[in-house]
Amino acid sequence: MRYAILLLTAALLGFSATVYAEDMTPAPAAPPAAAARVFSDAQRAEVEEIIREYLTSKHPEVLMDAMKELQRRDQASAENKSKEAISASKDKVFSDPNTPVGGNPKGDVTVVEFFDYQCGYCKMSEEGVQKLLKTDKNVKFLYKDFPILGPMSVTAARASIASIKQNKYVKFHDALMGVKDHLTDDIIYQTAKDAGLDVEKLKKDMDDEATSKIIAANLKVGGDIGVRGTPMFIVGEQIYPGAMQYDQLKKSVDDARAPIRKN
Repeated sequence: MRYAILLLTAALLGFSATVYAEDMTPAPAAPPAAAARVFSDAQRAEVEEIIREYLTSKHPEVLMDAMKELQRRDQASAENKSKEAISASKDKVFSDPNTPVGGNPKGDVTVVEFFDYQCGYCKMSEEGVQKLLKTDKNVKFLYKDFPILGPMSVTAARASIASIKQNKYVKFHDALMGVKDHLTDDIIYQTAKDAGLDVEKLKKDMDDEATSKIIAANLKVGGDIGVRGTPMFIVGEQIYPGAMQYDQLKKSVDDARAPIRKN
């Protein structure tokens, strides 16, 4: 750990070892491995102690800033990989004919949400999603059921997908997202009934192989593009993991729309 801190701090502070000949003339800079060998064990221990004191006592903010920068780079790297994966799976993400569509099917900006009906953060985002679709009539919204929080999540996803056959997906989706209690079979079916669905037909359609294929496809494409939790939004070409409020959603749509307006 101490040696790792030494290397990290050396990189941060631009530390480099220069070997001097007996006549005090600077020798050519040694490569890292060679530079390490010019220090004796005692000298190395002294340097490490100086750095330790610098980081822990005098300037701990340096280490915090370094960790934040490393986290930022890791996140940026992960986002870049996700963008590349999304580009490679573009048709499955944006053009899957089995994906329910809300808002304006011909909208100029597409928003995709991967969600789970038992996800509290998804439910926190729902108010903002509904407000966005009410206030911006030029947004196309794609619903990706992504049940990862247990068997009841799968049941809810199967029910919501089955509701497509009764042309009530969005209404049922919004109702399920509005449920505050932990989901149960009874709650799901009562919510379906309240949304105007034929519950018996819904149950039959839930067992349809086509329903299973849609869920499997969502889980597959989500895994391919790096969805590790819910919700995850894709707005235009940008990725937004985690809950989003209305103002954040609106800004993300405005940012995605800006290049369109310029053209």
